[in-house]
Amino acid sequence: MTKTIFVGNLPWEVTERELAEVFGQYGTVEASRIALDRETHRSRGFGFVEMNDTGADRAIEALHNSEWGGRRLIVNPAKERPSRRW
Repeated sequence: MTKTIFVGNLPWEVTERELAEVFGQYGTVEASRIALDRETHRSRGFGFVEMNDTGADRAIEALHNSEWGGRRLIVNPAKERPSRRW
């Protein structure tokens, strides 16, 4: 089963590839995404990683509150996004 992980407080210059490499130390990474600003296309400082359950649990435990690029990471299971009604 795949679990989605929220990664907050990312250094601004981190790429999706680097994000996948760091989390790949704990299991197989299915996908990694960094949220970008719609206008500037710069990182918004957070992203998501999809991993298998076992690897995700290990990554969350190991990386939450760790430091990367001078910033303390926030690593948690992603919350379900509420559906938008227009």
